[in-house]
Amino acid sequence: MIQADKRISSRSTFFYKRAFPVIWFGIIALVVAVATLGARTRPSPPIVVYVAPLLLLAIGYFVVRRLVSDLADAVYDEGDALRVRFGNEEERIPLANIINVSYAGLTNPQRITLTLRPPGRFGRQVTFSPPRRLFGGLFTDNPLVNELIERVDAARRR
Repeated sequence: MIQADKRISSRSTFFYKRAFPVIWFGIIALVVAVATLGARTRPSPPIVVYVAPLLLLAIGYFVVRRLVSDLADAVYDEGDALRVRFGNEEERIPLANIINVSYAGLTNPQRITLTLRPPGRFGRQVTFSPPRRLFGGLFTDNPLVNELIERVDAARRR
């Protein structure tokens, strides 16, 4: 059983949402800057020096936009509800208001999506990254997801 007021979201979310994009786009900007400054003393660099960073920018933007930017900063279990935080805003979601719990384990970061019966402050779906498990658990069910499904079902039956 999940204990009350326990954090059930990954502590790595800050890195994925804030640090990773800065590092990714910063390295690409640095490579382009070095190539451009180097072109002042030598003949211009091959076109691939500019095309490759553009491709990496597109990949980075896609990954951040589709897999990271919608993750909740923190999710806490309060027994009969989940407390979700995005930045300074929080919402308490009763388990009975959740109609579906889905899990994407083959993404990095892994994602749990809660679909809500009445849309809440953060919309109809709330997504968060669960804590990493030992050995990753890529091809196995996440016990947190199974437990949430059972608890949501029990809350709806009450």
